[in-house]
Amino acid sequence: MAASGDSSAQQPLRILVITTGLKLGGAEQQIAALAGAFVALGHAVSIISLTAGQEVALPPGITVTELAMRKTPLSMLSALRKARRIVSQWQPDVIHAHMVHGNLFARVLARTGHTPPVICSAHSAHEGGTLRTLAYRLTDRWCALTTHVSEAGRRAMIDSGAVPPGRMAVIPNGIDIMRFRPDPVARERARGDLVLSSDDVLVLNVGRLVPEKDQAILVDAFRDVATALPRARLIIAGDGPLRAALTTRIAQYGLNHAVLLAGARNDIPDLLRAADVFVLSSRIEGMPLAVGEALASGLPVVATAAAGVAELAGGTATLTPVGDAPALARALLEVITQLPDSQAKCDRRRSQIVSRFDVGAVARQWLVQYQRLKEGH
Repeated sequence: MAASGDSSAQQPLRILVITTGLKLGGAEQQIAALAGAFVALGHAVSIISLTAGQEVALPPGITVTELAMRKTPLSMLSALRKARRIVSQWQPDVIHAHMVHGNLFARVLARTGHTPPVICSAHSAHEGGTLRTLAYRLTDRWCALTTHVSEAGRRAMIDSGAVPPGRMAVIPNGIDIMRFRPDPVARERARGDLVLSSDDVLVLNVGRLVPEKDQAILVDAFRDVATALPRARLIIAGDGPLRAALTTRIAQYGLNHAVLLAGARNDIPDLLRAADVFVLSSRIEGMPLAVGEALASGLPVVATAAAGVAELAGGTATLTPVGDAPALARALLEVITQLPDSQAKCDRRRSQIVSRFDVGAVARQWLVQYQRLKEGH
């Protein structure tokens, strides 16, 4: 099998990616990272985005077609016709769809006529309610394979009845270990840009401001942290519909001096280098890229035990129950009071990611799957 994987990686493939969108979410960042890895390995990538707008950076040479699809039958039919035309003209070897809307769209596309093998990747342990679960189950036979980024997510989808056990595999997210790495010089520069003193302790959270990420619980927890440690600071990097509510919550707690809603950022590697601790407060995850990026940067991580976190961290993070603000506060205080970290601990965290989740190695896993499906199609 290893020999087959090696040979497949040397045969140029045409990979058509279908995604719900290309905003700054974790799944979208993973799509961009994999696309870059595929191109670097000599393969061709084209992307269809169901929605308009691109925020993630893609390597040169990748064509992006935005369908700007709306929730009307005519818009959906028009989008299917455009996608069908792209398949006919570009002749991909495989179609790889991501996220629930992209997955269901790709399955319907396959149903409308001849297509290459379709792979559907889920990125969240909770892909939706009863209707989405039913849609997954009814369209399962229209794709060659469904995957999830974590074993916990795979089990959740199987238990819900969305996918039969034998038709769902786990392939994890990949982390760009060269982009996310410790850099003492860059750390000092980044902390200077943020006007942090040597006494300030920076806690960083990265994620969209949506209920699933539960930054409200994080702000509740940080009120206790800031009371005990006046030099503690929290930056939440991300944007979303809960921004106004979080702004109000921060002001009500008198934390405007200590908590910054930094908005969507494209300098996450520098923010991670500036930080002393990374925190995740999510209720729902699949396999949180931000945690992997923090560990690759050598940071101590405090996280809720959402799906995929334990698999990713492998014992290198401090986990707390989901939705428990006092427990999150206690864990943050314990980790902060143990700073500065030893080099051995930093190295162990980075090694956890380098050894199992390097994006280049994950891309090669995908190429083996693509080649196998192409040959069997």
